[in-house]
Amino acid sequence: MARYLAQIVVLGAQVLGRAFALALRQEFAASRAAAEARGRGRPLSAAESRVAGISLQEAKQILNVSSLAPEEIQKNYEHLFKVNDKSLGGSFYVQSKVLRAKERLDEELWIQAQSQKEEEQKPET
Repeated sequence: MARYLAQIVVLGAQVLGRAFALALRQEFAASRAAAEARGRGRPLSAAESRVAGISLQEAKQILNVSSLAPEEIQKNYEHLFKVNDKSLGGSFYVQSKVLRAKERLDEELWIQAQSQKEEEQKPET
């Protein structure tokens, strides 16, 4: 009985060890890919930046915006941030999600501005 129990423990440890090692390798690969993308100087796409945090779609849902209009984003952000203030009985967690969503949408606006600037600077042929 003790022998079987020891075998189960050893097998379980091996499985967990392999799963942990695989997860670690995947995390290193994703981290390396994000660092390389930033190192090349090009802005991250929405899919690539998802590795670093919140997705564009999720940020739009949190702030209840359908387009990337800076005025609408700022208006909804201010309202949701104020409503979820902890001192007014709101949720700190929701308030932090609102902040992260605003940061993500600001990042996307910056990426779009940079790509437009690059398009304007390209010589016409």
